[in-house]
Amino acid sequence: MMKKLIATAALVAVLALPAAASPEIGKEAPAFTAQTADGKTIDLKSLRGKIVVLEWTNHDCPYVRMHYGANNMQTLQKEAADKGVVWLQVISSPPGRQGYVDGLTAIKLNDDRKAVPANTLLDPQGKVGMLYGAQTTPHMYVIDAKGTLVYKGGIDSIPSARADSLPKAVNYVRETLQAVVANKPVPNPSTRPYGCSIHYGS
Repeated sequence: MMKKLIATAALVAVLALPAAASPEIGKEAPAFTAQTADGKTIDLKSLRGKIVVLEWTNHDCPYVRMHYGANNMQTLQKEAADKGVVWLQVISSPPGRQGYVDGLTAIKLNDDRKAVPANTLLDPQGKVGMLYGAQTTPHMYVIDAKGTLVYKGGIDSIPSARADSLPKAVNYVRETLQAVVANKPVPNPSTRPYGCSIHYGS
């Protein structure tokens, strides 16, 4: 029964409409300034010249738990850091909804999971999430060094919360970063996201 519920949730999330108009591949990524878990602020434009990954996350989501429990997300974060990529988690859960945390809790979650994003953005009002049309956790975006959005969609090609799907899946984030670093076209620039739906506040 639980597997059926998870599969149904994934289907709903995959087919869900974005919270706002989704930004276009090949166009400038929407600019934003957001508070970080450590109490600072990040302006996307200040990162121009670096490749940026945006990872929408919710620590209570079964799909997110699978990717972290299998060390898949941490491995990607480390690979990205080795390439000089700035990896930003984004938490768009509003207070009182699944996935909402304060800054100190977000930092502790990453410490406990040995996650290594460059930073975590707190977006409880959903402004950044709606700006990007983020639908699910995880939902992934890659921005090149020129500030152009070059990828949006799922983390990989198999919408599953089972770790045994990982070896068989095409990891879209990995292949995108490899292509961008090599100055080659991104093979799959836009794919369907899957995971738990993001419930934006009113």
